Amino acid sequence: QVRVVESGGGLVQPGGSLRLSCVASTTSDNIVSSDNIVTWAWYRQAPGQARGLVARFAEDGTARYVDSLKGRFAISRDDDKNMIYLQMTSLTPDDNAIYYCNAMIKWATNLEGAYRYFEVWGQGTRVTVSP
Repeated sequence: QVRVVESGGGLVQPGGSLRLSCVASTTSDNIVSSDNIVTWAWYRQAPGQARGLVARFAEDGTARYVDSLKGRFAISRDDDKNMIYLQMTSLTPDDNAIYYCNAMIKWATNLEGAYRYFEVWGQGTRVTVSP
């Protein structure tokens, strides 16, 4: 019903920068708005490793980062477009991974005032840092 789609991955040289994008939309005639999106996050999964958090927007809208990535990565959002971004700088081969967008969705039910909450994941976008 609601989906998120990432884009912007690719091949970049060490020391380079890349900006990832993620957009939320629906697969039906329903319309998703920023009011439906409780939290946004970027995760990544390197080869042979578990998926881990990179950065997120908490419910209060503040940006939170994994300590090791602070200063190099920046998460931002455009609520009018239902999009988030991940600006990555000073990339190294350690940043090689598939980057996933995640959103916690709040969706109205048929019961007045009642909502259901569910998580959606994108298919991921691959980032390769190599000379």
